[in-house]
Amino acid sequence: ILRTLSRYGERLFSHQAMLFALAEVRAALFARLIAAPPATALLHNRGDVAARLGGDVETLEEALLRTTLVPSGIATLAGTMLLMALAGWVAAAALLLAAAASFAVARRIGRDRIAPALDAESAALGALKRCYVELAAGGDDIAVYGLAAEVRAAIAAAEAPLHRARAVMADADTILSIVHWGLTGAAVAAIVALSPASAPVIALAALAATAAMEIVGNLARLDVQRWKSRGARARLDSMFPAVAAPESGGAPAQPIVELAIAGAPHRIVPGDHVLLAGRSGSGKTRLLETLTGLRDDAPEDVRIGGLRAAALPLAARRALFALAAQDAAMIAGSVADNLSLARPGVTRDEMQAALVVACLDDVVAQLPGGLDCWLGDDGARLSGGQRKRLSLARALLARRPFLLLDEASEGLDGATEARLIARLADWFAETGSGLILVSHRPAMRVLATRQVEIDGDRG
Repeated sequence: ILRTLSRYGERLFSHQAMLFALAEVRAALFARLIAAPPATALLHNRGDVAARLGGDVETLEEALLRTTLVPSGIATLAGTMLLMALAGWVAAAALLLAAAASFAVARRIGRDRIAPALDAESAALGALKRCYVELAAGGDDIAVYGLAAEVRAAIAAAEAPLHRARAVMADADTILSIVHWGLTGAAVAAIVALSPASAPVIALAALAATAAMEIVGNLARLDVQRWKSRGARARLDSMFPAVAAPESGGAPAQPIVELAIAGAPHRIVPGDHVLLAGRSGSGKTRLLETLTGLRDDAPEDVRIGGLRAAALPLAARRALFALAAQDAAMIAGSVADNLSLARPGVTRDEMQAALVVACLDDVVAQLPGGLDCWLGDDGARLSGGQRKRLSLARALLARRPFLLLDEASEGLDGATEARLIARLADWFAETGSGLILVSHRPAMRVLATRQVEIDGDRG
């Protein structure tokens, strides 16, 4: 009874400790991903990120839990060997041989069968999650065009390698169990048959040998587990590399944007309202993303405060520019969750005021729960135009010196666009913020006081 209760307590408290610790590990890994250069971080598929933060972190949890077995296991084995000495050298030798054979078999199977299967499982799981993410993104089209059968076939094909890898691991685990308990039975039989001790001592030695072999089995599986944890650590280190400490220095003392386009210099100072004009594909969006640090491949020479944009720390660039992107990204959360990303400490009153400027207050008021309404993955509850305006409200809340608008009114009807322009004009007059605008809608251009032409031949 005491043994059972002690094992229960050990498992309970060790699991609680690991769960709390690994919750912090996931947060730390995600922080690494955020701090990484966007050109690197944005390359990762969401399915791969989910697989690493889910399965690989759980693998580390299992490895840490099994590591706690080592001290207690060794101590128990040492005590068991003392009991074996009472039953004679034959009993001790039988237990040692069985334990050594169990370890040897476990190591061989782990190296030759389990390690390759684990690599295959990880690759297959990542591919399956990528498949899920890509198919989920096209859910509406799949339903409209009646492609459910094709989707099921694609998922089944993506699942097949995963099932094969897990079948190999299940077979290996079965072999390990059969060999281990076969060796346990052989050791007990040898003790009973060959020990010269008295019957009570032999019975005690047999029970002790059974308990010892159970511990040996756990330690052998710990050795197998290291193959799994080694691969998990390698994948996590690859996707979430340690990021150097943020570069010193904040935003430039004079946040003046300087563009060199076809040899002609252009200066944009805080408070200026500038339209970036040019044909589709000329690089206007790329220029906005370069200013915010999302990329560094704008064809123009972009300087901020006299320094090349790429030389400025990401934090410094993000402190200057608030981007309402053309493709408005949303998190799977509520309206308030998405707006609170703008900056720490945003109040609900400020959220409501920003929604009014973005002409989205009436829409949010009609949602169940208002600001607390759950929007679903990537803002699925909202239309494309509503998502753009929610992104605009978030950018307004950021309180940056420059507001960057990329096709903010695309898809809006004329009346809503007119209200949006009027409210933005009032907001600019009140805040004094600068504006860098990209828009093919003639009405939006009234917000700009001058125009910079982007050379389409260079984008």
